[in-house]
Amino acid sequence: MSAQTSPDSQKKVAYLGIKGAYSERAAAQYFGSAMEDVQCPSFAVILNLVENGDVDHGILPIENSLAGTVSQSYELLTDHHVKIQGEVILKIEHALLALPGTRLEDLKQVRSHPQALAQCAAFLKAHNLEPVSWYNTAGSAKDLAAEPVSGVGAIAGADVAEMYGLDVLATNIQDIPENYTRFFVLGQQEVPPAENNKTSLIFTTKHKPGALVACLQCFAGRGINLTKIESRPLRDRPWEYIFYMDFEGHTEDTTFQAAFADLQEHTAFVRVLGSYPAAVMPVAEEK
Repeated sequence: MSAQTSPDSQKKVAYLGIKGAYSERAAAQYFGSAMEDVQCPSFAVILNLVENGDVDHGILPIENSLAGTVSQSYELLTDHHVKIQGEVILKIEHALLALPGTRLEDLKQVRSHPQALAQCAAFLKAHNLEPVSWYNTAGSAKDLAAEPVSGVGAIAGADVAEMYGLDVLATNIQDIPENYTRFFVLGQQEVPPAENNKTSLIFTTKHKPGALVACLQCFAGRGINLTKIESRPLRDRPWEYIFYMDFEGHTEDTTFQAAFADLQEHTAFVRVLGSYPAAVMPVAEEK
């Protein structure tokens, strides 16, 4: 089990969507059977539930290896006082689902989340299928099963077909096979150091030349490896930016504490989002 929980400890875990959604799969990958599902209609609801203590944990998609950062997730992490306690890297394998008895040549439209449709654009074009945006991958399958429409398919995980009584017409239809989504596991408390740790933080620089370089040098000069840095516009201050950073290490490391003290001298605002065990990339299955 990846989570810092005991097998008999049921945790309330909030995630976006319904059974079969990729967020639910990420939660199950992390918590296993020690999980009580709390299905949510939006990322904001997840953050509110975690912050208010109504659930033990939340699962939040943070970036996709093809589509990049989920900007709304970072904005919500900035606005809410929760802690990142872990991460999950989930391999995304899209399948084409349809009503029982439907053939691929019978389809005219395919429903799914816009990101899933974009990741399968070449397949849809090759089969002359019109993409139709839906609120959720698993939701597109569930809704099709509940209200059957001929000539319409859905893109979701292959396991979703059995959940909702659909047929799998094609598997691994994404344009690029190596497709992964990274999720954060959220909670209210900090977690102790593990064998391999990562830390995420946010900061804004002082408005002067070389400010960002000075911030980065706080880490580079101490041999701390940065694994991600990205800027996003500040919503209330045009042409000013907030930076999101991931690096290897834990806030309890003396090296980080020295870097953090130095960083505060060069920033207008800085906050640690959490230190957590680094996820291991999924092992590719042998064909």
